[in-house]
Amino acid sequence: MDARLNYSASQTAGKVLRPVMAAGRAVKESPLPVATQELVAIRVSQINGCAACIDMHTKEAAAAGETPVRLNLVAVWREATVFTDAERAALALAEEGTRVADAAGGVGDEAWAKAAEHYDEEQLTALVILVSFMNMVNRLNVITRQPAAGDYEAGQFH
Repeated sequence: MDARLNYSASQTAGKVLRPVMAAGRAVKESPLPVATQELVAIRVSQINGCAACIDMHTKEAAAAGETPVRLNLVAVWREATVFTDAERAALALAEEGTRVADAAGGVGDEAWAKAAEHYDEEQLTALVILVSFMNMVNRLNVITRQPAAGDYEAGQFH
């Protein structure tokens, strides 16, 4: 699959994506646990069909010590016994935040309340920004078929 646009050759993309990527780095440095960040990034990317982001975040998660079992079960997290209640709350919020067009009410009060039970305001802020960030990056990649999955190496963009 060939990319439809070359973001690295575009002045407009450069002007826009530099601060966007800086925002992504800021979220990575937030108090939201790294495991939660990677699980959420993977799940959002699975929903949106962003192969490049799934490739990146599964490799980053593995490099950070995530187990293959948990990585393989992200897509079915509701039925899996390997996730904490806090991770489940984050994944539920991420799914509802990603599927806002599918649910007229957006993120429901129950999903928000469960996430708020496990994360403080700074962590919730990071979680909301992460979900929004991943949805934007997924769309940039999916719309323009950027880049092919499989070649990413952990730490490549960090």
